[in-house]
Amino acid sequence: MKVTMEMLGWGDDFAAAFAALEHPEWYPARIIRETKINFTVIARGKGDHEVVLAGKVWHDAVSDADLPTVGDWVAVDPGNGKDLPVIRALLPRRNRFSRKAPGRSCAEQVIGTNVDMVVVITDAESDYNIRRIERYLTLIRKCGATPVVLVNKCDSAPAERMQAVCAEIAALGPEVYPIAACWKKGYPPYLRRVPKGKTITIVGSSGVGKSTFVNSLLGDDWLETGGVNTVTGKGRHTTVARELVVLPGGGVLIDNPGMREIHMWTDTATLRAEFADLSELESQCRYADCSHRKDAGCAIRAALESGALSRERYEHFLNLDAEIAELERRNQKRQMTLERVHRREKRTMLRNRQDREDHLRDLNPNRR
Repeated sequence: MKVTMEMLGWGDDFAAAFAALEHPEWYPARIIRETKINFTVIARGKGDHEVVLAGKVWHDAVSDADLPTVGDWVAVDPGNGKDLPVIRALLPRRNRFSRKAPGRSCAEQVIGTNVDMVVVITDAESDYNIRRIERYLTLIRKCGATPVVLVNKCDSAPAERMQAVCAEIAALGPEVYPIAACWKKGYPPYLRRVPKGKTITIVGSSGVGKSTFVNSLLGDDWLETGGVNTVTGKGRHTTVARELVVLPGGGVLIDNPGMREIHMWTDTATLRAEFADLSELESQCRYADCSHRKDAGCAIRAALESGALSRERYEHFLNLDAEIAELERRNQKRQMTLERVHRREKRTMLRNRQDREDHLRDLNPNRR
């Protein structure tokens, strides 16, 4: 299959950004894979090939989330042919789908960029967790992509259980489909053959059938598939690295390793939009500063008592709200620390004449 720029998702916005760089010797490419030392990109007439990152791009990045990653469009300098081509610029992203990095870090981890649709795969049995689905949907809507949830293994789960799970997820707003990935059964038309130029990414826990789903889209055993541990009920990792592949219909897929943690990376406004029903209830409270505990005329408490609002959903909202507040606090503290370090490094650098000249040359590369 001959891969074209249009199949890769190239558009007028990327073309305009690339033209503005005013370097006709460079060429645009999309990152399909990354390692600790280099990247693999794909470009018109060049196929997939390895490139390295220019130091200036690395130094200009405010955080790791601003560095090129799988799904990004970049401008590549072919060089003189003796060394690997070099990424000279990152083209503006349409969006980025992120989560907080695992562990105690408050850094952002980018899962995919320039994404049109995020497909969440779960099942109706051991993997199912409506609160985790709610987290995924909050992050997807923050990104601006279209969310779709696939409930796998419909051929083995009880029909009543599958129906109840799909209804519970559908109440959160996304399109939901019960599927059997091993038979390619139940897929919506746009996933049977992803349209040319559209980029989808797939997320979900290990062992839930992500690799089987990817293989069904590719029509081949592209990825190794693994089973579920019968003792823990947890899946075994099969996809070990993030990778972009072109599908037979011309669409693009970013596959991700299974996620055991899905920490929030969003803001209060996005969270409020995701829980608009709670915001509406809050507006009906008698007092604007209602604590929703013992205050008279509390609409939230009335909804909880009547069953109109589930206590699990309300407590989940409180947990997410506290998680986001803590993340924002830690981010602010981290940013202040980085600014202090940057100012100190800049003062040290400008004391030396050669460093001053190098600094001016970096600010204006065309300066004689």
